[in-house]
Formats: sequence, structure tokens, C-alpha cells
Amino acid sequence: MTDSPLPSGDSSPPRPLHRRRPRYSGRHPRRFAEKYKEHDPQRYAETVAKVLASGKTPAGTHRPIMVAEILAVLAPQPGEVTVDCTLGYGGHARELLARLQPGGHLIGLDADPMELPKTEKRLREAGYGPESFTAVRSNFAGLPQALAGAAHAGADCILADLGVSSMQIDDPARGFSTKAEGPLDMRMNPQRGQPASAFLAKLSAPGLTDILRGNADEPRATELAAALAGRVFATTRELAEAIRATLPRVNKDDTDLTIRRVFQALRIAVNDELGALDTLLRHLPACLNPGGRVAVLTFHSGEDRRVKKAFEAGLRDGDYSEISPEVIRPTVEERRGNPRSASAKLRWARRTRS
Repeated sequence: MTDSPLPSGDSSPPRPLHRRRPRYSGRHPRRFAEKYKEHDPQRYAETVAKVLASGKTPAGTHRPIMVAEILAVLAPQPGEVTVDCTLGYGGHARELLARLQPGGHLIGLDADPMELPKTEKRLREAGYGPESFTAVRSNFAGLPQALAGAAHAGADCILADLGVSSMQIDDPARGFSTKAEGPLDMRMNPQRGQPASAFLAKLSAPGLTDILRGNADEPRATELAAALAGRVFATTRELAEAIRATLPRVNKDDTDLTIRRVFQALRIAVNDELGALDTLLRHLPACLNPGGRVAVLTFHSGEDRRVKKAFEAGLRDGDYSEISPEVIRPTVEERRGNPRSASAKLRWARRTRS
């Protein structure tokens, strides 16, 4: 298609070509890549509002969890330095940035090379330039390097939301979920490491048993490991069906829970999430300015135990002056409105002032 010729004597520039929205087969395409509304939620705000009103998270977006509780714990102030160790969709970061101005600076870390540029673009469009916001491609174990790279000796507030983002869960190509068939990948950074399919194929039954127990508290770990370890599963659906076949006498709801636990355990192992968390917890006191606050949002018992023990040890050793006396959970209203928040647990600590 070309521009229409200009009438004789008309020196005005040609009109730009109209670019049509990509057309897909049917009114309700099934492939995630073809669901244009999922990739442009700001343009389709009415559709997003309807999904939110139904208590669901619109695909391709993420709803930040326990925002009010986190803001109360961290109490960000204008001019302070803050790190969001798990930037994700930027929901927590946007709330923090609004309270750091004027003069504050937020560093946002995320290992996902696909989602980080999108989130940086959203925050830039919201008015946060390089003087107030820096995006860094790294997981949370890289906190000390990120602070040094931004020329900050320490942070006044640090947040780590350890949950996998809804954008990753909803995209079948990432392999985190059985919502739709996709490659069994599960890597936060698809450019590094090995996919879950290769990881599982190399595991022994005892090794997989330990992973299922340690990363997901799976009660049927031994039985499942004997059936799954060392096998090659190319897709999420193949693995899910193999789990169902291993548990023929278990009802559907319990089997579905088991499938989610197996996927969680493999995701944590593939991305070495607990190793990264241990590194983060070890570096936290030195990365906080005197009187600085840290909040960690966890989603399963293995993560929560590590955070609890690290904070208790820091209190005994004099690194922290105060820690959360008990775990903080989402309100009933939040759990009802956002079911993905149900397993969240929040703990916090405050750095000593000397």
C-alpha cells in the first residue's frame, strides 16, 4: 500500500499511513500472544476494571500485595534512597516513588529481561526520570552491586517481594503455569541457566524428593519423585498429566494443589531462589543506612523461615534494633479481592542507628 498522489499544486506533506491493529482469528483468540488487550491494559481500562471487579488479575498485569502494610512498615520519606529488589510490574515501586519525592531515589531490580523494559517504560511515562528512578537487571542477590552502581552507600528502605509475577504466570511461553500449554521452562531470565525440562531430566529421585519437600512442603514427595525424576517433559501439560497419572486415587482438587506445589518447587530450584534469598539476607544489614527499614514479602514456609531466622539473628547480633514481633498477613478483604495474595506473609526489620 502506498500514499495517494498529491493533487497538482498541493505542496502539503503526505498523510502518514494508518496502521491497523493486528487482526486475529475469531473474537476471542486463545493464544496469549494474540490477545492484544492483555498487552495494552492502559488502552483497555474498561476491560481491566471489569476483570478487577470480578476478583481476578487481568492477564499481562500484576496487582501489588499488601501495599498499605508495606508503606506503613517502610515509612518512605522525601529525599530517601529506596530499593525495590523485585520490581515486577512496578506497583509497589510506583507507590514508593510518590512518597520519595522531592529529592528521593528508587532503584528497581529485576532479573527478567522481558518484563523489566516494560516496567521501566511505564514508570518513565509516569514522570519518574533517571534522577528519581534507576532500573537494574539483576536478581535481589545483586543488591550491594546495585547500590554501588548508583553511587549510594546504603538505602533507607528496602523491599523484597519474593512472589513470582502475574505476567510470568499468565504467559504460557514462560512455562510457569498449567493455565495453558507451553514449554516447560520456568526461568526468570530465559537467557541464563537451563529450563525446568532439562533440570528435571537430570534429577535423581532422592534429589527431587528433597526439592519437593524443601521448596513446597509436598506430602507426596517420595511417590512423585519416583515417577517424575529423570524423565523428559517438553511442555507444562505433559508434566501436569504425568502428576495426575501418578495419583489416580487422589481427587481432582487435591491433585490440582499438588501440581501447583510441584511447579512451585521446580521454579524455585531452577532459579536458585533460596540461594539468592540467603545472599540477600546476609547482605541486608550492611546495605541499610542507620535506622533504615526492610520489608520482605514471602509466599511459602521455606522462604518465611529463612527471613524469620535471619531477622532474629540480626536482632541478637545488634544489626537490627527492632523486628516484626509476628508475621503480617493480608486482610480478609484483600484475600477475597485478590486470591493470589492468600499465601503472602510480611516481615520487617529496622537497622540500628549506630
